[in-house]
Amino acid sequence: MLHWTIYLLIPLALASVAGVLILGLFNLASGGSPQRSQKLMQLRVLFQFLAVILVMITIYAMRH
Repeated sequence: MLHWTIYLLIPLALASVAGVLILGLFNLASGGSPQRSQKLMQLRVLFQFLAVILVMITIYAMRH
């Protein structure tokens, strides 16, 4: 299971964070809706939290 996590889930989580960040930057640059910017920021923070948890679980599993 560890290899599956490392090679699939962690890059997917990091790509999700980057994708939402880029969407937020485009929304900001184009003068988009402030409500949409706020939702994208909340979604980015959620994805970052999940990515950090996934990395921590992987590190823990590698040590045991």
